[in-house]
Amino acid sequence: MRTTGRTRPHPHDDAPDTAAAFQRLSRLPDGPERKALRDELVQVWLPMAERIAVRFRGRGEALEDLYQVAALGLVKAVDHYDPRRGYAFEAYAVPTVTGEIKRHFRDHMWTLHVPRRVQDLRNRVRRAAKELAQTTPGRVPTVAEIAEHTHLSESDVRTGMEALDCFAALSLEAEVPGTDGYALGDGLGEADPRYDLVVDRVAVRPCLEALPERERTILYLRFFRGMTQSRIAQQLGISQMHVSRLLSGCFAQLREELLAETS
Repeated sequence: MRTTGRTRPHPHDDAPDTAAAFQRLSRLPDGPERKALRDELVQVWLPMAERIAVRFRGRGEALEDLYQVAALGLVKAVDHYDPRRGYAFEAYAVPTVTGEIKRHFRDHMWTLHVPRRVQDLRNRVRRAAKELAQTTPGRVPTVAEIAEHTHLSESDVRTGMEALDCFAALSLEAEVPGTDGYALGDGLGEADPRYDLVVDRVAVRPCLEALPERERTILYLRFFRGMTQSRIAQQLGISQMHVSRLLSGCFAQLREELLAETS
């Protein structure tokens, strides 16, 4: 059955008249005949899907990849279109394909992870700014004007405007505006090993508090007062060998408890 013949004019040259074919598709059971007709419908509507994809070029995604996403949206439209609802396939396919492409950008093309709500605010603010620019020549629409136009709060508008800068990341070699060759990377800090020390101290504190008072005293004198084992032994009235055994026992106990917590 031919699906490319026309019985009435269409707004686009690549919009074939496939009403009868979709009626037939809806009645066919799963099988080779239905699959062949489905593939034919996808093929004849593919130019329309590619035309929609072209509208999104120049936004950081290769056109060939956009064609593939649009084709996927077209397949979904063919599979879910129900001719019994009374509207033409094109009226259903265009928003389906467009939505698939927008979803691709939203889910895969953001350099930074941005919540879905913020992405939606970004799109509404961006669209409103373009519409208002036609009525406010020579200046950028204000936050209040965008909020009134979109029925959003000014806080949401600011959030959407901030998200406009999250679609792509700047290189660390990019120069900071208003500086003389100062790059973004020049302002980055370095890893501070003392943070690991803080974590270790917090982790070991409960274990230290559980030690007997004499062992805690020995550890304090050794590592916070810097005393040798001989001086500790003299101050506590025990042998240096005993101090050494107590230290070794403390180390073994602390190590065992810490490893048990992390396992």
